[in-house]
Amino acid sequence: MQFHHHGYVISDPRIEPAAGRGVDRPDDLPDEMDVLIVGTGPAGMLLAAQMSQFPEVTCRIVEKRDRRLEIGQADGLQARSIETFQAFGFADRLLQEAYEITEMSFWRPSKENRDHIYRAEVTKDSAHDRDGVLSEFPHVICNQARVQDYFAEFAANSPARLRPDYGWALEHLEVSADPSATHPVTAHLVRSAGEDEGEKRTVRAKYAVGCDGAHSQVRRDIGGKMHGDSRNHAWGVMDVLADSDFPDYRTKCAIQSTSGSILYIPREGNSLVRIYVDLGEIPDGGKEKVRATPLSTIVETAQAIMRPYTLDVRHVAWWSVYEVGQRVTDSFDDVRPDERGSKHPRVFTAGDACHTHSAKAGQGMNVSMQDAFNLGWKLGHVLTGRAVPGLLDTYSQERQDVARKLIEFDREWSTLMGARTFDPEHPELGGVDPEEVTAHYVKSEEQASGFGVTYVRGQLLTSDLSDQSLADGFPLGKRFRSAPVRRHCDAVPVELGHHMRADGRWRIYVFADSAPAASEESAVRAWARWFAEDPSSPYVRTQSPNRGARDADWTRADDAGALFDVKVIYQDDHNAFEPQDVPDVFRPRFGPFQVRDQELVYAAEEGDDIFDRRGVSRDGAVIIVRPDMYVSAVLPLDRPELVGEFFAPFLLDADAPAAVEARRVLAEGRDLLRERSASGQPAGKPGGFGGGAHAEAGVISTLGGSASDGEDGAARAEIRTVAEDDQVIADI
Repeated sequence: MQFHHHGYVISDPRIEPAAGRGVDRPDDLPDEMDVLIVGTGPAGMLLAAQMSQFPEVTCRIVEKRDRRLEIGQADGLQARSIETFQAFGFADRLLQEAYEITEMSFWRPSKENRDHIYRAEVTKDSAHDRDGVLSEFPHVICNQARVQDYFAEFAANSPARLRPDYGWALEHLEVSADPSATHPVTAHLVRSAGEDEGEKRTVRAKYAVGCDGAHSQVRRDIGGKMHGDSRNHAWGVMDVLADSDFPDYRTKCAIQSTSGSILYIPREGNSLVRIYVDLGEIPDGGKEKVRATPLSTIVETAQAIMRPYTLDVRHVAWWSVYEVGQRVTDSFDDVRPDERGSKHPRVFTAGDACHTHSAKAGQGMNVSMQDAFNLGWKLGHVLTGRAVPGLLDTYSQERQDVARKLIEFDREWSTLMGARTFDPEHPELGGVDPEEVTAHYVKSEEQASGFGVTYVRGQLLTSDLSDQSLADGFPLGKRFRSAPVRRHCDAVPVELGHHMRADGRWRIYVFADSAPAASEESAVRAWARWFAEDPSSPYVRTQSPNRGARDADWTRADDAGALFDVKVIYQDDHNAFEPQDVPDVFRPRFGPFQVRDQELVYAAEEGDDIFDRRGVSRDGAVIIVRPDMYVSAVLPLDRPELVGEFFAPFLLDADAPAAVEARRVLAEGRDLLRERSASGQPAGKPGGFGGGAHAEAGVISTLGGSASDGEDGAARAEIRTVAEDDQVIADI
């Protein structure tokens, strides 16, 4: 966590200073906005959290409920989601309250008494193995509502100060065909709660995103069709507190018996469990009857499946009955196939709005959030003039393929879970051998954990210039897999990937060659020189004209690392070189005081060398990672121009009109914040679970004296951090 570079912070450092549109964000919905998000489910809230890192953008998220979600339907969080939460800064806190899955038990009919179950196998959850092949993060259970709370906190405490607008329902939207329209999306909203319930509003947006669930109005309005089928199989689900002699009461279980099947999942907080109960095939014309199944039937069916063990349900927190179906929409945006390339999308769908499936594979919330993570940074980059609008075409291209594979996976798993258990004494009845269920679970762990996604090589964001042999442990198109390294500035052992933040920036990991860090002839020094100085370098092309500005002239866009977070990993021991041996591009200046960022330089760990663990060439390599943590390119260290070739098709120069406007918005917010801070007025109210004077009042600084541009340059500064009572905290 980095925060004192703005001045001394006296409150919660998770609350970032307001910037841009966040300085004077209105409570009421504006008539025009850049992005309108519909729905505050997991996809909508992650998208809002990501957009909150782009304070140049006006983004609003509407929700027909009158308040936050209190009891969520989803609860399974795969390791890939926890990695994502780490990037949003709340993984540790969520893990403290979550239930961690370490094993899964498989129960089957006993050979001695087919009406009774027995524990046949126990498998380790590979996500629990910190040195395993998947992740250092676990597979956990936590209420969807809490996940959304954490995203809401992040968004409210981010520079854009983004908060949901509750009590607004979308009636319909349309998209103007006029190519000159600046805000072509028109959304018709109606007040769904409060004293003014029924009041109607019309707002216009540059882009809209439907995160409004399986019955999405946004999807219908853009002509999206869901394709797939129902499995004609019903399940009941209930969250209960029960008294039971079942020995695996606090262990995840797949239970198959002659009376049906159960997927049994302990919940967070002790005692609470979620039980998915097989209610059998739905007869023709019987859907309405099945949907009316009473809670008592679900409980009695569960009790029969779990014999000889007892299940005395004492309290039911939530329950439902649903029909298994697997469907995916024909497109995740509003562009028809014959228009692709000549027209760019304006409206998108994410999560259940574009793919639905059973709950038993634990994929719904997880995949929905990754939809939003994929889309959010792309919207941010296009709206702030960093990238061409064609970047948005890649969202449907990439995520629709992921959804299709998800449907296939879910169809296999739900079919196995809902099938009759094979009885060797009556083979004529058919059914599934329970051992097949266990084998499929183990085989599918990479897909189930969220790590099966591979974006296709040769697409815009997955470079065909790559040479995978340079780093076979960072597969092209897959998520960047962290590994231990030693941070140079303070000798702290860290996970390289854990410094990655959901701030919309690209990550470039430069793995140095074997030459000493101080060598002027090293390949890494030549690469750094090209990246920092060559006109075709994306680092140079995107630099703000005001780069290096200090104090009153500074905005976040002026930092050298505003778009690129560039790190270097040396093969040397961390004690074998000095900070001055490292090229400046890996130690950029940032913040209003333009101090050095010392935390971007690493060394391989003795005994656990990242070069060996991830198969990185000793000649060096460059790994380019997208803002949503997927590997876009694996390039040779001695060919720096390939970095420029990768970014050239979609990255815009700093003088792009939208980029100029984005910097103007930041400067306007900076000036307003300074005026309000000087007069003691609050600016950019934080939200979430707490507030703080740092965010309310900001930092005022006055730099005096002189400073050289060299390493030993110094400046005499008076730093005044103004709290709510205008007290001066420190004078230097």
